[in-house]
Amino acid sequence: MTLCVAMLIASEFMPVSLLTPMAADLHATEGLLGQAIAISGLLAVATSLFIATVASRLDRRHVLIGLTAVMVLSLGLMAEAPDFGLLMLARALLGITIGGFWSLATATVMQLVSPAQVPRALGLMYMGNAAATALAAPVGSYLGGVVGWRGVFWLLVPVGVLTLLWQALALPSMPATRSIPASRVLGLLKRPHVRTAVMASMLTFAGAFAAFTYLRPFLETRTHVSVTELSVLLLILGAAGFVGTSGATVLLSRWLYPLLWACPLLLGLVTLGLIELAPVVWMTAAGLACWGALNAAVPVAWFNWLAQEVQDEPEAGGGLMVASIQMAIMAGAGLGGALLDHGSVNATFVGGAALLLAATLVAASRRRLQAV
Repeated sequence: MTLCVAMLIASEFMPVSLLTPMAADLHATEGLLGQAIAISGLLAVATSLFIATVASRLDRRHVLIGLTAVMVLSLGLMAEAPDFGLLMLARALLGITIGGFWSLATATVMQLVSPAQVPRALGLMYMGNAAATALAAPVGSYLGGVVGWRGVFWLLVPVGVLTLLWQALALPSMPATRSIPASRVLGLLKRPHVRTAVMASMLTFAGAFAAFTYLRPFLETRTHVSVTELSVLLLILGAAGFVGTSGATVLLSRWLYPLLWACPLLLGLVTLGLIELAPVVWMTAAGLACWGALNAAVPVAWFNWLAQEVQDEPEAGGGLMVASIQMAIMAGAGLGGALLDHGSVNATFVGGAALLLAATLVAASRRRLQAV
């Protein structure tokens, strides 16, 4: 599951490091390509709302393997996409895997390990997130200059096949136990603490991805980096994710609720700080390290909140959380692209920071995030 998480993150956000050459090859603006990255979120939203209903009637093992197969297909289509339309189709297929896998991940972990091991197991799974963030962007940027952006996606295909085979060998059978109607997912919004959490998490992810999606244009136009420098900076950003993931996992037992508001607050401040630090490469590197660590801590915190506060409905809760996060990523990338095309990359970062600071205000009340 950790390897699949790494593949999903790499597949979803690899275009961030390849945005400029992809836009040139497909005759689209960088802002439009950024919104194409977000189209996977549209299918992820739809899938996450209904996957619990489908999975509740089938062996969970078969569902996860099937979703991974769809991911492999999407990677092949992305590598061969002759135009913007087929790229959008490939991204839509990827969205099905993203929505389905992430929605079931927390509930699957809760089924595979004892309750006391859930935070540690989730932290381990999110190491796949950190690994992909650390390697996908810089490796994608470097290899994009060597084999082209299409070659980068072709290189991901055999890794996806390995993931598929490993799951087939390692995942135990997890037969259906109860039926989960689709209405149960949205029905969770009747709980006040769930509504607050959904709003806070959406603002956090929207703000983060409004900036993250356009890091390459920012670094190229504001810091004036070469391809090599870009790869190094993205590697620093990703490597810091290991620190953020590990740190959040350690702090969860005592500081879960402070993490939910402190991460977006600090992330927003660092995003604004990057605008001022941009002309100096080493200061930008330091800022990106902080940004990467904070950003990696965010999903660890929110999915542990889910395991703790929605214990009675982990499948439905996972579907709702993933749907809201993917809607937020789609909206954040769309907003960032619009600000980039009609304003400047600085405006994109300011918009992202504003959303992150709004998330801080919503998540600041621990009482509102806990079940009564």
